[in-house]
Amino acid sequence: MLLAWPFLVWFGLAHNGLHWLLPVMALLLVFRLRQVRRRTGPLRLVALSVAAAGLVLCVASFVLRTHQLLLFYPVVVNLVMLVLFGGSLFTAMPLVERIARLKEPQLPPEGVRYTRRVTQIWCVFFVANGSIALGTALSGNLALWTTWNGLIAYFLMGGLMAVEWLVRRRVMKRERP
Repeated sequence: MLLAWPFLVWFGLAHNGLHWLLPVMALLLVFRLRQVRRRTGPLRLVALSVAAAGLVLCVASFVLRTHQLLLFYPVVVNLVMLVLFGGSLFTAMPLVERIARLKEPQLPPEGVRYTRRVTQIWCVFFVANGSIALGTALSGNLALWTTWNGLIAYFLMGGLMAVEWLVRRRVMKRERP
């Protein structure tokens, strides 16, 4: 749903279909909330928060009969991610470290420092991406909004994940004899 959001909104607006699309999107988000409530793990809160935010925007858009609120979903997602990742920096174990410990429970001190740095980098990404998403939402240009939030942002996110994975492999090779 998260990946399809920009295209669903574009489709609904381009074909005047939000009157039927909003309830469908809201229903899918309710199902997602129910599904995620049963899960455990460090990303559970992320999934719950993002689904709840989408549901609130769908309901508000339907009640207020305005599509503009839907354009702010990527902004809200980046804000939620920033709060969760950034907030975890003030705990004993940042979110990226929690995720890393699922695979490697005995993370060495170098790994702990590395995961803290990666968490900080993701926070910078969420600030930058969220700011651009806000700019595209405020511009009112649906083509620009869809291109950024449905294409470019995902390529950048995937690129950051790929670079982080390559760096992590290199760091792990250095740490192991």
